[in-house]
Amino acid sequence: QNNKDISLLPPDQRDFGIVFQSYALFPNLSVKNNIAFGLKTRKQNKETINQRVNELLELVGLSDHINKFSAQLSGGEQQRVALARALAPSPGLLLLDEPLSALDAKVRQYLRLEIKNLQKKLGVTTIMVTHDQEEALTMADRIILMNKGIIEQEGSPYDLYSNPQTSFAANFIGTTNLLEANKISNNQVEINGSTLECNETINENSVTITIRPEDIKINPDTNEKNIFKGIIKELEFLGSHFRGLVEVDFKSQKTNLRCQFSSEYILQNNIKKNNAVSISLQPAALKVIKK
Repeated sequence: QNNKDISLLPPDQRDFGIVFQSYALFPNLSVKNNIAFGLKTRKQNKETINQRVNELLELVGLSDHINKFSAQLSGGEQQRVALARALAPSPGLLLLDEPLSALDAKVRQYLRLEIKNLQKKLGVTTIMVTHDQEEALTMADRIILMNKGIIEQEGSPYDLYSNPQTSFAANFIGTTNLLEANKISNNQVEINGSTLECNETINENSVTITIRPEDIKINPDTNEKNIFKGIIKELEFLGSHFRGLVEVDFKSQKTNLRCQFSSEYILQNNIKKNNAVSISLQPAALKVIKK
């Protein structure tokens, strides 16, 4: 922290706040006294404590709950009290340990935006642990993706989603298709007996190709590249779009690929399971990753 290794410092000297997965609010203390706890241990005077508590309650929108106890609060309200308590001593670093995992989907969606806006407003460096890929993509400025204790890839949310470097990264961040391929030339690969063009340079003889469902073009023009016929095996309605499983007829073997269909396309064309469809695996959308 501030270019200093704080790992070996006593906990009370590390200058960071933490929000636990279970919130860990003191059940015998009111909202006010929960938030004030860290300030009291630092021997702040009463006036300073009251001013800071009121300021934080207003910041997290809980001024009307100042005298309530944790059992009287909803999960989302408890989470905001825990966040205010962590922020009370104005730490140089904030640690969030899956703070939204115990909440329902609607509350999570609301609070992740609230936490992000609060963090930007206060300007405190924040490290958040999460297993929710949507949380990571929407809240982070920078993601460090861990796999068995080792950094798999790091970068901006867009980088990790658009340019995964490994199969694990491609599968963990979003939904994707992974295809084993053999090099034909610098920009051509063979997948299940079929030749596909790829914009990326192929350096290895054996590679893995990934393509996102939304990057597979449905009913492409006849002059487009990497066109294949397929049969829709499954259709899953996801509101704004459908996710389909298409059995693609490669030259030597049929392979299932996840594709994305607009709801408008499905409804206007009365698309059902077992309908035939043509797709294009766009050369620009085929990404080469490490096995």
